[in-house]
Amino acid sequence: MEDSLRHDIAHDHALLTTAEMYAADRAAVAGGRAGIDLMEAAGAAVAETVLERFEPGAVAVLCGPGNNGGDGFVAARRLVEAGWTVRLGLLGERAKLSGDAAVAAARWTGAVEPLSPALLDGAGIVIDALFGAGLDRPPEGAAAETLRAIGDRAILAVDMPSGIAGDSGADLSARADPSHPAPRADVTVTFFRAKPGHFLLPGRIARGDLVVRDIGISARVLDTIGPRIALNDPASWRALFPLPTPEQHKYGRGHLLVAGGPEMLGASRLAARAAQRVGAGMVTLAAPHQAAPLYRVSLDSAVVRAYRDTKTFVDMVDERRVSAALIGPGLGEGTLAAREKALAILRTGKPSVLDADALSLFEGGADLLFGAVTGPVLLTPHEGEFHRLFPDLADDPALSKLDRARQAAARAGGVLVLKGFDSVIAAPDGRAAINANAPPTLATAGSGDVLAGLAGGLMAQGMPAFEAGCAACWLHGAAATGFGPGLVADDLPERIPAALRLLGGWDHRAAEQGGYE
Repeated sequence: MEDSLRHDIAHDHALLTTAEMYAADRAAVAGGRAGIDLMEAAGAAVAETVLERFEPGAVAVLCGPGNNGGDGFVAARRLVEAGWTVRLGLLGERAKLSGDAAVAAARWTGAVEPLSPALLDGAGIVIDALFGAGLDRPPEGAAAETLRAIGDRAILAVDMPSGIAGDSGADLSARADPSHPAPRADVTVTFFRAKPGHFLLPGRIARGDLVVRDIGISARVLDTIGPRIALNDPASWRALFPLPTPEQHKYGRGHLLVAGGPEMLGASRLAARAAQRVGAGMVTLAAPHQAAPLYRVSLDSAVVRAYRDTKTFVDMVDERRVSAALIGPGLGEGTLAAREKALAILRTGKPSVLDADALSLFEGGADLLFGAVTGPVLLTPHEGEFHRLFPDLADDPALSKLDRARQAAARAGGVLVLKGFDSVIAAPDGRAAINANAPPTLATAGSGDVLAGLAGGLMAQGMPAFEAGCAACWLHGAAATGFGPGLVADDLPERIPAALRLLGGWDHRAAEQGGYE
């Protein structure tokens, strides 16, 4: 199954680092595709996107001294051939261009002006072909001055808006001077495969619409590159998604135990409801005895069982029919008993999800938590909880969100979902996916409890932790998008059936044959 997953990622939804994209270019050239032909295809794709997206007008093309600038020379030539007015500015001297960029520049018969803000006079559209994804420092000098002068003109960025790092999505310009962030593009055109920085904040916002164009690089080059990062898409995990079958009974569809807390009943209730909606055949909410009556009133179809002490709770988790456990939503912080419940779940070796309070309880004692991991585990921290468990990673400015999630997963020995608008799902073996379908309306209290319930419900049905984390994030985003504005967390579980239908594959004949408890 691992090989199948890698194939899906590599050929359909891979995200390439800048180093991997350079390797893909080299492999294409080694395979007989001339570098200038790749550049011609890239520049043509940029020009075609301008023709498709904008009304005819004056265009300023900003070219850098490398291959990104070469793409700009080709695009400028194509637009002139289409009857557009084009001014081209170059950062550096034309005589110092080399390789394919020099060839592309030689094919441009128009004027080449020094890069400066004056180049923008009269232009309504700017093609940013200065640096692309490989920039590792903020633009300086004439490049920075010209980018700042763009103002409200329409921008098409080639590969990546200048000032945005391709691997991390970091705004290098804003880091150097917060008053002058990188310009926001209306559209970014990239080639062969997208990059992590296209989907990580703030790059995801700065790039505008993303267009990925084929320039003649065979997907077979990915077999040797072996990318480990993907855009989270159902095609990568759909084959492992648990669908009900006619011969199953309720325990055959998984039994999730949710640990309820003594006060914040709504959190574990949301998690339990989400687990039910995603297909878990049985959900038991283990509640402190004093809170159990309130849980029974608010949960009609889940089983509520009361416990009086940690041993009684652990006995519930150990029961043979319980296939997975979820702890954290509404658990309550600061008690040794709560911490011991989390550790006891991990020690069973059963698939488990730890969220919210079950993570915060281990601030300053993360090694104790990680040392208890004996089976499949999924951790779902937001940035604050992540900082409590991994303060060194959280405080390292050199690490991207993707870097932090991958290193944290390796350290914890489990899958980690670092939540946010650009959630990253990372596995200890280095696989990672970036989720891109979550709307901003998910920034509401309780939505994380629903996500944890989705993941727990899927793991209870046998879905591996990494794929369950990916599926949970995608369904979470799809449910929120389907609801629209005004979302509160209570709305999410009832939107899960509609999100599930988007996956397809539901066998209505099975429903006609009937099921049984």
